[in-house]
Amino acid sequence: MGKRRWRRWTLRIVGALLLLLLLAGAGGFLWLRTSLPQTAGEVSLPGLQASVEIRRDRYGVPTIRAESEHDAYFALGFVHAQDRLFQMDFTRRLAAGRLSEVLGERALDTDRLMRVLGFDARAKADYEALPEPVRAALGAYAAGVNAFLATRRGAWPPEFLALRYRPEPWQPSDSLLWGWAMTLPLSSNWTDEALRAALARKLSPAALESLWPTQPPPVGSADLGTPASWQAAMGDLSPLPAMPGASNNWVLAGKHSASGEPLLANDPHLDLSLPGYWYLVRIETPTLQVAGASAPSVPFLILGHNAKVAWGFTTTMADNQDLFLEKPAAGAPGFYLTPDGPKPFVTRDEVIKVRGEPDQILTVRETRHGPIISDIGRAKAAIAEPDEMVALGWACLAPGAQTPEAFWAMNHASDAAAFRAALDRFDCPVQNIVYADQDHIGFMAAGRVPVRKRLDHFSQLPVEGWTGDNDWTGLLPRNELPQSVDPVDGLLATANNDVRPPGYAPHLAARFDSPYRVNRIRELLSDPGRLYTPDDMTAIQMDMLSPAARALLPKLLPMLEDPGANRSIATLAARNLLSSWDYRMAPDLAQPTIFSAWMAILSQKLFKDELGDLYSSWAWWNMATIDRLLFGPDPAGRQWCDDPVTPAVEGCEGVVRSSFAEAIDLLAKRFGDKPAEWRWGRTHIAPFGHMLFRYVPVLSDLTGRPMVTGGADDTLDRGSPDMRRAPEAFPHLHGAGFRGVYDLADLDAARFVIAGGQSGNPLSPNYGDLLPLWRDGGTLSIVGDDAGGRLILKPAGP
Repeated sequence: MGKRRWRRWTLRIVGALLLLLLLAGAGGFLWLRTSLPQTAGEVSLPGLQASVEIRRDRYGVPTIRAESEHDAYFALGFVHAQDRLFQMDFTRRLAAGRLSEVLGERALDTDRLMRVLGFDARAKADYEALPEPVRAALGAYAAGVNAFLATRRGAWPPEFLALRYRPEPWQPSDSLLWGWAMTLPLSSNWTDEALRAALARKLSPAALESLWPTQPPPVGSADLGTPASWQAAMGDLSPLPAMPGASNNWVLAGKHSASGEPLLANDPHLDLSLPGYWYLVRIETPTLQVAGASAPSVPFLILGHNAKVAWGFTTTMADNQDLFLEKPAAGAPGFYLTPDGPKPFVTRDEVIKVRGEPDQILTVRETRHGPIISDIGRAKAAIAEPDEMVALGWACLAPGAQTPEAFWAMNHASDAAAFRAALDRFDCPVQNIVYADQDHIGFMAAGRVPVRKRLDHFSQLPVEGWTGDNDWTGLLPRNELPQSVDPVDGLLATANNDVRPPGYAPHLAARFDSPYRVNRIRELLSDPGRLYTPDDMTAIQMDMLSPAARALLPKLLPMLEDPGANRSIATLAARNLLSSWDYRMAPDLAQPTIFSAWMAILSQKLFKDELGDLYSSWAWWNMATIDRLLFGPDPAGRQWCDDPVTPAVEGCEGVVRSSFAEAIDLLAKRFGDKPAEWRWGRTHIAPFGHMLFRYVPVLSDLTGRPMVTGGADDTLDRGSPDMRRAPEAFPHLHGAGFRGVYDLADLDAARFVIAGGQSGNPLSPNYGDLLPLWRDGGTLSIVGDDAGGRLILKPAGP
């Protein structure tokens, strides 16, 4: 009887403890939910000039209606902070080199790089030099962010709780740090040069020339080789994540549209995570009406339209960086060699605070070409001799950046001509910008492109800095950058391709992306008897046909014909599937899986033995390079088919066949022996991990929103799989973070979608709710409804 009573009491105690844990968990969850923003009612805030109305639709997309631009920018800072405060703080810490303060020593490499580049000081100096209206906008935005910080109630967003710190007040110059955080990974010449230098030490001159030709491609030619990861290329000199450059934009003249006025479309491609880079918003004031993609941290619309003009961006891949080798002056510490004799380094000490560790002191040295970057990493051996240093020459580092002023002017442009004039102040990163008003369409490659003293500077290798022979003589005049207005055919399109017109003489870039995507855009817009609609533009953005597969597969499949081969049933079935494929990289098809695994293994067989540990730095779905080497007019390319490790000389057909057999064997072991079931959607999945919690077990599952997707690296619906994990897996890590479609006949009906959601808070219903719409090609228009709440911001005080 006593044992029964004890058992009952034990069960009661355990039950009570479980109940307490559940209540504590529920209470903790409810407390964490107080970190979500107030979206309805009224809030009194100091700093406003008049009341502001903020209407949110069911996706949390705000429409801001204000009586002045000051109050509109103030309100935008407020709602950005409501939804993306941690992302904003993380971005400014990243660019300022202050991540170690909250992340500890794991972030030191990144902080050292940012301190060497001096982004924080440059942002402060550039802010002071901006015109008053631009500084006023930045100041009003900062006041809105700080008003949120001062009036918020409840829990801080989960990331601040996890890292146990609080954000500092927002300074107007902090908004400029976002531009540097975007500009650095979108400027990759220096990493190309570092990779070429490392390859030059491993390959013969002939092999390197074959793999990666030194001369610039002829105007309009195909890609000559696109390196994969600027993180891997630079080793520990560049600790930031890889960001392959890719985007699509095009604009169609009104004579080709059903409305009779221009159509414009844009989808910039970046790495996919939660929250994403973009935040949808509409702003209405008596003097400013804009809608589209803003960037949390910045008061200006980045992608979208104003009352008269729409625009879109892609990366030009311009050559605006060089690595200069510098030599110390013998017997003169603190000096380096120049054509005019020894010159002292410009030095400064940077104090990096490290969480839980002593402060780190970094002495930064700068030369006449730029900062010494080899002081912060161990990768110098792949670039320079032991007695040399590596300086980064980068046109963006010159003082007086006007890009914030350009965005302000773009937002206010009254027509296409005014928009084009605004681009004269656009500095960095160099971008292909298409634009349109109701009467005109245009394109311009805008930004700072240096002019070299040596016109043969196309080797893309680090150059001697002490001779002066490789110095820059200035910047390419804006009127000499590629541009076009109202072309006869009525179409302007870019996709990181060669945008130089025929006969173009200045040096713009050493490489461009393959023309697969831009040619597909032109193909889909080439029907002379058709009048296109916004629905057509959206469908083109979601096009999954692989131009690379369409170009390569008809050449590769005949090489599998070997009457003496002993083929498995799976091999025959896979080959038959490829023979009947329409080249679409759709998630319900097996052919994309087979083709991608085959190409990954073929690439390894062709290049990995020769490139060794540099292979992962160079390889990134280089189908255009494979096509050129295996089937181009130069027979020297076929030498890559031979395995240098074996005494026998292998031919290309044997390599193609063996790589196909290996791919089928690998897929059969992973998915079973029925190739028709190897659907792309089983392995091509975008993880959409949280920017911080994806690195934390359990939390990564709770905050991730994996999505089965289609597309590939070369499709318009960009679905770049991670080449480093292929062929074992094909996670989708890079794609369209934003899509916009604009009919100039009715800009209020413009269509938008972002990859993710408006909120960066995993507890918010708007954290990832736009993902199904994004995946399926859906869009929304920002019409100012209040299904998600109506909030009035009122001036504090009498």
